[in-house]
Amino acid sequence: MTKRLLLLFACATVLNAQAQKISASKAAAIKDIEGRTSELTTISDKIWAAEEIAFQETISADLLANYAEANGFTVERGVAGIPTAFIATYGSGSPVIGILGEFDALPGLSQNTVPYKSPLHDGKPGHGCGHNLFGTASLGAAVAVKDLMAQGKLKGTIKFFGTPAEEKFFGKIWMAKAGLFDDLDACLDWHPGAETQTAVQSGLALVDFTVEFFGQAAHASGDPWNGRSASDALELYAHGINAYREHIKPTVRIHYHIQDGGQVVNVVPDYSRIWVRVRDDKREGMNEVYQRVRAMAEGAAILANVDYKINLVSGIYEVLVNRSGGAVIQKNLELLGPITYTAEETDYAKKIQEATGKPQIGLNSKIEPMEETLEHPGGGSTDVGDVSWVVPVARLTVATAPDGTPWHSWAVVACGGMSIGHKGMIHAAKALSMSAIDLFEDPKKVEAMKKEFKERKGDHVYTPMIEGPPPIGKE
Repeated sequence: MTKRLLLLFACATVLNAQAQKISASKAAAIKDIEGRTSELTTISDKIWAAEEIAFQETISADLLANYAEANGFTVERGVAGIPTAFIATYGSGSPVIGILGEFDALPGLSQNTVPYKSPLHDGKPGHGCGHNLFGTASLGAAVAVKDLMAQGKLKGTIKFFGTPAEEKFFGKIWMAKAGLFDDLDACLDWHPGAETQTAVQSGLALVDFTVEFFGQAAHASGDPWNGRSASDALELYAHGINAYREHIKPTVRIHYHIQDGGQVVNVVPDYSRIWVRVRDDKREGMNEVYQRVRAMAEGAAILANVDYKINLVSGIYEVLVNRSGGAVIQKNLELLGPITYTAEETDYAKKIQEATGKPQIGLNSKIEPMEETLEHPGGGSTDVGDVSWVVPVARLTVATAPDGTPWHSWAVVACGGMSIGHKGMIHAAKALSMSAIDLFEDPKKVEAMKKEFKERKGDHVYTPMIEGPPPIGKE
């Protein structure tokens, strides 16, 4: 027997073994999603092309909500006071399983589907975090589960949550505050990435706020002694933050963006504004730093002899990891096996890696093992964290871009509108649907998630870190 025949035989044996382990319900869900590939890809590409940022995702939300309605879901739009937030529900009774879906883009990242930087629309937003794939895959999974319910093969309630503004204002916080996740037994979530694995790391808690300084305008040359510079206060404040960096723990991150430092050079500016973000892997550490940088704002105002005002934008919790739910996802990822790519897709990936200064190793298609949960994981932040302190959440990542791709960059946008992103989206939909089926069919898995959730949460009472209504229409 030739080596080629031996290889084909070995692959067929593995595929047959996987097929034998996949239940009839899961096989039906996989077939359902594969049958919807064209529809889901069209929705994803339309969201990709819409390029809508936080709380402005009208087209994107309608695409998803309309598809849910067309497939038999009852859709409640404009929930939690957010026009682009919605819940699509099917079924009745327990268990109640939720699936999260995001769909907002990032400013300034518009990009064509080519493996080099080439904006589709100069200066416009782009899906540099793959949320066009995220919301679509999650809804595809929910529809596949709904179809099994309609056939009488599953009992309970499936809910798809259309959650806007993850990249800036964190829409899930207002949804959590409104109690929209309270009736769930468990929730599933995924995110596009450069590898495929169960997500069992926490991420960072975060607080967002702005500081405004108010001074007195004057002619910068004629009578500067009559001026009190808000710009001086802003510079002093930024200098204080940067000096403080030497004295914070390695887990802490502080970012700022100067939004208004004055308008012209010959006027002592009477107004300035800076947007500040503080993170740490635990809320306690984040709050300690937050209080310190708040105090610095007062110090900068005193030094510059101006007034100041601090405005809380929002804040999010670190993710409460649920390894019991992770184990459910891990099994289904292993049943599905790796994503396969064409030679053209691999070449595209390598060109992106070349353009971004990364090793040209192509795409990572293997299923990564489930990691140990680290005490200090680093990484980014997500408002999924808030949901995870209300209900047990199991999460995964699926490859939608080349290995090593800089996230929140044009390179992610370039993959999200073509076949590499599409394949990851369909793979995620399958894994989510299979994991949801496990939760519907096996109450012990849901109870295990709830038990771990209670143990990890302890006696903490979730309190959203927001003030007032969602900042709709604000930049």
